[in-house]
Amino acid sequence: MVKGIGAKGLAFIRWVEEKPSCSFGKFVGEDKLHEILQALDCQQGDVVLIVADKNKVTLPVLGALRQTVARKLDLIPEGQFNFLWITQMPFFEWDEDNNCWVAMHHPFTMPEDDCLQYLDSAPEKVIAKAFDLVLNGTELSSGSIRITNYELQQKMFQALGLTDEEIEAKFGFLVEAYRFGAPPHGGMGIGLDRLAMVMLGVDSLRDVTAFPKVQNASELMSACPSAVDKENLDILGIAVTETE
Repeated sequence: MVKGIGAKGLAFIRWVEEKPSCSFGKFVGEDKLHEILQALDCQQGDVVLIVADKNKVTLPVLGALRQTVARKLDLIPEGQFNFLWITQMPFFEWDEDNNCWVAMHHPFTMPEDDCLQYLDSAPEKVIAKAFDLVLNGTELSSGSIRITNYELQQKMFQALGLTDEEIEAKFGFLVEAYRFGAPPHGGMGIGLDRLAMVMLGVDSLRDVTAFPKVQNASELMSACPSAVDKENLDILGIAVTETE
C-alpha cells in the first residue's frame, strides 16, 4: 500500500513474544533497537510501522497509512466530527529540483513576527501565519494572514530568489499598492465539497460533485472540452492555428 503512494518500503517492529521481532534487526544492534523502542514508548503487544525518507514523503505516506490501519481495525468511531486547526506551518520548503527555497503556501503570507530575523540566515526557521481546518483527517479549508508592508513583501520576494526586475514585472501592481497603506487582512478558502463528503461518510469527491470530471479532465455530461466557435475566440483574442 505504501509503495503505491510513494514510499520505498515499510519497516516494522512487532512485539508479540517475549522479545520484539524487527524487519531491519540485522542492520542494528540490540542497543539501538532498545533506543528506538524507548523513544516510541513501545510495549509488548505493540506494532511499529516505519517509513524512512524525507518529510515530503514520510508525512503524507504515514498519514495515509495511519488511516488505512485505523479503518482495517475498526478504530474510527462513526457519527463523530473531530475538528482540528493546523498552525505553525513552515513558510519555506526546499525545492530539490531547482536547488532553491520556495513558498510552501504562497509568497504573500505574513511570517510570524519573531521569525523575521531568519529570512536571510535560516529560511527553514521561518513560520507562516497560515492555518488549515481539518475534519476527521480531511482538510476543509486553508488560509493565511497576508503581508501588507511594502518593505517586507519586497524582502520575501528576494528571499525566494526574485530579482527587482522580476518583482516589478510579476507583482509590481501589488507591491506598489502597499505603498498607500493596505489594511491588515487575511483570507480562507472553504472546501464545501469536502465538507459534504465527510458529512455523508463517502470516500470520494465524485460522490458529492455535481459534474465529476474523469481522469483526463474531460466532462462527460456536458461533453467538455468541445469546439469553440470563432466568434467566441475573437472576443477572447485567441487565434487557433493548425501545425503539422
